[in-house]
Amino acid sequence: MRPIRPGDRGAAVREIRSVLTGLDLLAPSDGRNCDEFDLDTERAVRAFQQSRGLSVDGRIGEETWRALDAARWRLGARTLYHAVPEPLTGEDVRSLQERLLEMGYDAGRADAIYGLRTARAVAQFQREVGLKPDGSCGPHTMGALRRLGRKVVGGRPQWLRESDAIRQSGPTLVGRTVVIDPGHGGTDPGVVVPDGPLRWTEADLVHDLASRLEGRLAASGVRVQLTRGPAPLACLPDTDRVQLANSLGADVFISLHTDRHVNPVAEGVATYHYGTDNGVTSATGERLAGLVQREIVARTGLRDCRTHAKAWDLLRLTRMPAVRVEVGYLTSPTDRSRLVDSRFRDRVAEAIVAAVQRMYLPIERDVPTGSIDVSELRAVIAAGTAAR
Repeated sequence: MRPIRPGDRGAAVREIRSVLTGLDLLAPSDGRNCDEFDLDTERAVRAFQQSRGLSVDGRIGEETWRALDAARWRLGARTLYHAVPEPLTGEDVRSLQERLLEMGYDAGRADAIYGLRTARAVAQFQREVGLKPDGSCGPHTMGALRRLGRKVVGGRPQWLRESDAIRQSGPTLVGRTVVIDPGHGGTDPGVVVPDGPLRWTEADLVHDLASRLEGRLAASGVRVQLTRGPAPLACLPDTDRVQLANSLGADVFISLHTDRHVNPVAEGVATYHYGTDNGVTSATGERLAGLVQREIVARTGLRDCRTHAKAWDLLRLTRMPAVRVEVGYLTSPTDRSRLVDSRFRDRVAEAIVAAVQRMYLPIERDVPTGSIDVSELRAVIAAGTAAR
């Protein structure tokens, strides 16, 4: 869809303003300018994007529109059920998932999608309270949830489940599947910076970085899949990249980007994982983001811009630990001089491999940041192959 911007008018703007008003982000209209994307509307859109962990630009693109459409619904306003092939989505679904997780039921990630796992959690709850276990959430189920929906205290049930699954899968990387997503590509070069006679593009640099990461992971016994080649005809939407990772049953998803800013002084690395403003997060994604961030900072000297929770589709819809890494600002002369150095990209690739390995190590066997020698991981694989 074409982004809806400040200054636009029409029925779509009227609908956007209506949703924002219902969320108490915009004052009710007195009938004048109700179809105009004015300054107040832009401020309300920015506030909404900030609260939902979206990119804050004050415009309505596809991702913000889907989030607005989902925000209309409040838990109890409609019957929820597992629909095929297009599942129900909305803030009411997210609220239900959060409630179930708080009560100890395994609804999976609170991603606002009423999938099979959520339906099974609802059915388990219904069975235990004496209701028909049909997996749908109607008035009777809502009544039982309101009566019994006391929050779990003293821990994070989803964190315990995800951590236990990681622990049981073992510490080795051999046989795991990692999807690497070089951002942009095709008709979308991402950040483009002329530098004297040269022209650096985000798409080219992150694809080269992805190839280096692919080689090191493969040498460690990992099955690796890239979401695109060096010169695709078109830029894949994020939903297609997610679908590829989900269809492969990937263990880890890593998206690579560089950042930009109008101020050339802005520099540093930041890593993002799925999360919302009310504390819902992918526990293993959050841990992987922290490990990736610390390893890159320690091994490269990039400024630490920390980890952040975002509700981008790329992170929300993936079914495995997923992170997006902004490996420096291409608009920063300091960061750019590093990014265009192949030896620097090698260090970044090694940092990410070390972080993935550390995610699978038991807490009691974890090692200090920057201490894993990635070449030793390759040596272990080679030795094992030779022994056979």
